[in-house]
Amino acid sequence: MQHTLRLLATVATLCASTLVAQADAAKYPVRPVKIMVGFSAGGPVDVVARIIGDRLGNKLGQPFVVENRAGANGMIAAEGVARAEADGYTMLACNSSTITLNKTLFRDIRYDPVSDFAPLTTVVSAPLVLVVNPENPKTADIKTVADLVAAAKARPGELAYGSGGNGNLAHLAMELLGQKAGIKMIHVPYRGGAASEVGILAQEVLAVFDPLSAVPLVKAGKLRALAVSSAERLPSLPDVPTVAEAGYPGFDLSFWVGFFMPKATPRPILETLHREIVAAASDPVAQDRLGSQGVVSVLSPAEYAAKIAKETKELAEVVAAANIKSD
Repeated sequence: MQHTLRLLATVATLCASTLVAQADAAKYPVRPVKIMVGFSAGGPVDVVARIIGDRLGNKLGQPFVVENRAGANGMIAAEGVARAEADGYTMLACNSSTITLNKTLFRDIRYDPVSDFAPLTTVVSAPLVLVVNPENPKTADIKTVADLVAAAKARPGELAYGSGGNGNLAHLAMELLGQKAGIKMIHVPYRGGAASEVGILAQEVLAVFDPLSAVPLVKAGKLRALAVSSAERLPSLPDVPTVAEAGYPGFDLSFWVGFFMPKATPRPILETLHREIVAAASDPVAQDRLGSQGVVSVLSPAEYAAKIAKETKELAEVVAAANIKSD
């Protein structure tokens, strides 16, 4: 009898807790929400977080406050959100590497990208642009991906390419191309994408998978775009083919920025946030601002989870094949 009473009491407590959680979710939010960003102010993740945060705050009636915890390729902020109370008041804004790459590259990672987070949606997706310097005598005649591959095959292990750092997405993009094309080039890691861009302009390296900051340089004739890394062409460079179109089907690698909540966050809160982030990204004023960071791209939570699983597997294979180690 006592066992039955204890069981009934436990069930009653659980039911009461569920009702309270549902009631709280229905009123959500009732206080400010923290958006943790693992990168410094002014970067792509920070800019997207602030644009979306402003829109969410205006719509939901409570401030969405960005807190920058930069360091370790976003791992400090991600760990903070993974350990936060799953009450809807701590959100993670991060890039693709924090979720799809860090677990493969770093042994000391203290969060699990799948089991610790509930994905909400991506907001922007930014392909990389494979560029050469037309003023460099060594690349003056390289006008297509096929030309670059032919040059690399003619001089195996001699031509150098740059990236924003060891294990950087631009590094993996070139390694993936090398694996698909059967070529091997020398990797020159720089301290960030901007530095690698300076390197190719200074003719220190022959090719770079550059971020979208390359687009004005391409349009000005300072760099020559051979291809973009995404599955679809870049609207701002409509005449530049994708790597897949250039002969390597299935090549699809982009830098994205998206949002996550702690895994156990109540479903009604997740649904509210997903709906409002998608609405924010669809707003013409917000879209205009987000366009400077990439192509606006939103997904359902299920689509987002599938994208993460696919990219994590693909990048792990690239890292293993190229024997890439974290610095």
